[in-house]
Amino acid sequence: MRKIKLLFFSILLISANLFAQSDEFFTPGSSIGGYGELHYNYSKVDGEDAKKTLDFHRFVMFFSHAWSEKWSFKAELELEHNFVQGEDKGELELEQAFVDYHYSNAIGFRAGVVLVSAGLINEYHEPPTFLGVERPDYNKYIIPTTWFGNGAQFYGSYKGFDYLFGVMEGLNADKFSAKSGIRSGRLKGYKANAENLLYNLRVDYTGIQGLKVGCSYIYNDATGTDMTNAINMFEVHAKYEAHNLILVGEFGNISYDKGDVETSRGFYFDLGYNVADIMKVDWDVIPFVRYSDFNTAAATITGGDSEEAYHKTKIMCGLSVKPVDQVVFKLDYAVNTVEKNDVDTKLFNIGVGYMF
Repeated sequence: MRKIKLLFFSILLISANLFAQSDEFFTPGSSIGGYGELHYNYSKVDGEDAKKTLDFHRFVMFFSHAWSEKWSFKAELELEHNFVQGEDKGELELEQAFVDYHYSNAIGFRAGVVLVSAGLINEYHEPPTFLGVERPDYNKYIIPTTWFGNGAQFYGSYKGFDYLFGVMEGLNADKFSAKSGIRSGRLKGYKANAENLLYNLRVDYTGIQGLKVGCSYIYNDATGTDMTNAINMFEVHAKYEAHNLILVGEFGNISYDKGDVETSRGFYFDLGYNVADIMKVDWDVIPFVRYSDFNTAAATITGGDSEEAYHKTKIMCGLSVKPVDQVVFKLDYAVNTVEKNDVDTKLFNIGVGYMF
């Protein structure tokens, strides 16, 4: 028995020494990063004068600090449209600020200001990571990117599967509308009502090189001053980027428990090809096309014009050029059509974006 005890304590001492040696290789430290994008936008509705704007749309800074190999802090601070003045000019937002405990690749935990895990762009929306000068309309009106709030998430990955379950602040049902869906209902972490929380589940498969395919589900019995309105949101997404080919697709559906709007729905897909090898240049040169279709009032109780008024389709062609992976120059041309009156809006955009 004595020998067994000595062996047991020896193992403990050796294990403790090994962990201590592992810690010696880690040095606590801080880092910064960020992204930004400048846009020129030309918009012309049939029968009206063109609108032209030049806007530094976003300036974002990332901050992080690691106390140990497992414990860290991450934050993202964003300034939109150069400066803030009143309610309608510019925005200053704390889009992420959370303490993270990464126990292992299989399981981790974070709490603070977190991003909703839905679709391809809400969590990863730096300009070099998507095609087109502006983010896809789908990622504004169906998944209201950037969607963030106060909450906590468990996450991890195992054998090619990446997964997350989160609980966070809900939405303000009073702000839902046929025009913008759930977008205006976001509370953005400001003294958020915690009466009815939002639940978020997402699973992706990334076991094949260049492929990401997955889905997510969100439920919230959204609370407002005048009413509650439960929403169920389900979306699927896929991206394949390999052998110079880029394929992207997303589809989402939101159902509402109350109100005239019963369903918001939309999708888009991108097809791009990096012709750098054909042109024999070092820069990435990616022509692409996009088709999108979305309707924030896809099904309503009243029907008819109320469903057609916000049904929009868009056909786009464009070009992205990357001298390095983290810098992109973009341009695109699109025609946006509203079903109700069949009015076309012609759009031309030029942009430059970066991340580091």
